[in-house]
Amino acid sequence: MNKFFLCIFTLLLFKAELHAQFNIIPQPLEVISTSKGNFNLSDKTPVVFKQQSLQKSASFLNAYLSKFYGFSLKHNKGTAIKGIYLSLGNKTSSTPGNYALQVKKEGVFITAETEEGIFYGIQTFIQLLDPTTKEKTIAIPFVQIKDEPRFQYRGMHLDVARHFSPVSFLKKYIDYLALHKMNYFHWHLTDDQGWRIEIKKYPKLTELGSIRKGTITGFLPGNGNTNTPHGGFYTQEEIKEVVKYAADRYITVIPEIEMPGHASAALTAYSYLGCTGGPYKVQETWGVFDDVFCAGNEQTFAFFQDVMDEVVALFPAKYIHIGGDECPKTSWKKCPKCQQRMKDHQLKDEHELQSYFVQRMEKYINKKGKSIIGWDEILEGGLAPNATVMSWRGEAGGIEAAKQNHYAIMTPGNYMYFDYAPAAKRDSLTMPGMTTLEKVYSYEPIPADLPLESRKYILGAQANVWTEYMNNPSKIEYMIFPRMSALSEVVWSSKENRNWDDFQKRLKQQFNRYELWKANYHKSSLDSTAESK
Repeated sequence: MNKFFLCIFTLLLFKAELHAQFNIIPQPLEVISTSKGNFNLSDKTPVVFKQQSLQKSASFLNAYLSKFYGFSLKHNKGTAIKGIYLSLGNKTSSTPGNYALQVKKEGVFITAETEEGIFYGIQTFIQLLDPTTKEKTIAIPFVQIKDEPRFQYRGMHLDVARHFSPVSFLKKYIDYLALHKMNYFHWHLTDDQGWRIEIKKYPKLTELGSIRKGTITGFLPGNGNTNTPHGGFYTQEEIKEVVKYAADRYITVIPEIEMPGHASAALTAYSYLGCTGGPYKVQETWGVFDDVFCAGNEQTFAFFQDVMDEVVALFPAKYIHIGGDECPKTSWKKCPKCQQRMKDHQLKDEHELQSYFVQRMEKYINKKGKSIIGWDEILEGGLAPNATVMSWRGEAGGIEAAKQNHYAIMTPGNYMYFDYAPAAKRDSLTMPGMTTLEKVYSYEPIPADLPLESRKYILGAQANVWTEYMNNPSKIEYMIFPRMSALSEVVWSSKENRNWDDFQKRLKQQFNRYELWKANYHKSSLDSTAESK
């Protein structure tokens, strides 16, 4: 009996060792080293697929190989000896996005039920390549992998209102998401400090609302001002370009158009949308401001309906994010139109007025075939009938939404805000909070106290990147890496397969990939985890 248990223990240990030698992030569901040996990848290796729909996955692989290894593969529609074979139709699981990957002497075989699954298999294959090699022939160990995502929503957010990011960086950011098997890009396009999306019916939104005259220096409230204009916006053609780029990587872009708060940039362009009529300005500092969209003015709703007509035409996504957070009620309390609106609709307070605003816009957006997402403040005063809640003030909003049979996306600030410092020792200006790598990795998106019958309403999780203190792409990279890698495992890998010690070992190779990508990253993350507990 002792020998039997010893054999079992040895087998499990051997399997664990095999599992650990493949430094894949996020951790796949199952990794088995089938035998000793390697498949050699070179420019003579063909990529073989019959379905034209798999061209996007093959093109992504070729672009990656060309950029980082100096060669690409030729497409072969038939059969080939020792090629990379992509094929649809082999159902390995009922979970959307599943795939199987096998490396053996005859070649590399990636099979999936969907195109998306093939694409995720390509991302895993890329991680089998040595990021440090200078050779033109890359040895890939024989292995068999079965994999599937845990959550259907795996997201990253980027705020371009506080500091504008060029299209070139947005594409790089989307590639980072793709390489981590993320499938949602939440694009925060409007705020007090800038309106970044072209709306042709309202040209002043970008003519005036996209430019602020200066930006505070130092931490809020600031120790000075740059007195240098900061601006930028995306034309509708650029929006379409970014959306297509993401779609080719099986990433859905969700636009965020803030309402009814965070309105300064829009009010600067069209002052009649506010309660006081101004004067307004595009804000040069951070925080929350009392001037918001007037909820008693019919012109406000006509404006947002017009804006949504153009936004909906640009974004194929099911969702439109309408913000709904941090809306002070100061101006509404003083505004005769807002007070009259409350009387007309028997609203007991300004929270219910905000709910009226959100629900009215939701009805219009629903008529366009879309659903809204809002920050958890949209729960106040009554949740809109079909809304999805993004829970940022802890988990309470997500829990409450799920209990009401509404879908929720978990993004609590103390785990999922990547504008917080990655370590106790700050080497640059950040928000005052701290979210270490280990803390991100420890996050469990399904709250323990959520009833079993409500857990199906948790779609997944998202990290938020607010850019008050990130004024260039390099700083954004520094703040997201390696925390994005930890997040990818939180939302992709099974709960049972997550192991912090093992993740740290695999992350060392991931650091080599960051170097290969020439991405900036927080190099001391593995040495700064104790403070998160």
